[in-house]
Amino acid sequence: MNVEPPIQAKLLKLAAVDAELTRIAHRRTVLPEQQEVTRLEAERNAHKDAAVAVEIVLDDLDRDIRKLEGEIEAVRKREERDRGMLTSGSVGAKQLSELQHELGSLERRRSVLEDDLLEVMERREASASDHDHAGARLSKADDDLETAKRARDEAVADLDVAQNRCDNDRAGLVGAFPDDLLAIYDRQRTQHGVGAALLQARRCGACRIEIDRGEIARIAKTAPDVVVRCPECGAIMVRTKESGL
Repeated sequence: MNVEPPIQAKLLKLAAVDAELTRIAHRRTVLPEQQEVTRLEAERNAHKDAAVAVEIVLDDLDRDIRKLEGEIEAVRKREERDRGMLTSGSVGAKQLSELQHELGSLERRRSVLEDDLLEVMERREASASDHDHAGARLSKADDDLETAKRARDEAVADLDVAQNRCDNDRAGLVGAFPDDLLAIYDRQRTQHGVGAALLQARRCGACRIEIDRGEIARIAKTAPDVVVRCPECGAIMVRTKESGL
């Protein structure tokens, strides 16, 4: 393929733009700001799970408290009824003895229930404190995540600006090349990462492999408008005054 040397030289500009586009694409995949967002999202979810777990415990304890309070109230009403019957003087000796025995049992039952209630309320108080701490941690995690997302979005916006600039530069360059040359360049870039590079000091700028003297001698005798490709990697080798041929 024959292409005027100035046109071939422009391939170096195109390769530089494409190299920058590759670096931008790579930075998108390893963006530190995105990694921080991912880390904080996992941390925030862990705090959320912890807060939900404490809420479940609180709900269970509140249910236990209501149940115990209901049982205590029922025992207390039964005690009041029995005492009312005792003081009314309307019961016989046998029933009087039974009421006194039942009252003793009810008082013991109420005492046990009240102790259980106190224990549950103490556990509830401790869990409420845990809930407050979990909520504070979750709130801070939310704030940290929002800050990280803003930093991530700013970094992505910077990459978008850089990519748009490179896309515009590339669009302004590709029109200068013959279609068949551009097809070779794009195919080589897709397969090996670099489509064209400078031949300098007997080395291909794409694969950095030193070319043997016999091949260099052949290239030196090749007409300047002939498109030369690296015998090792296949990249188009652009010859300039820096090539030392």
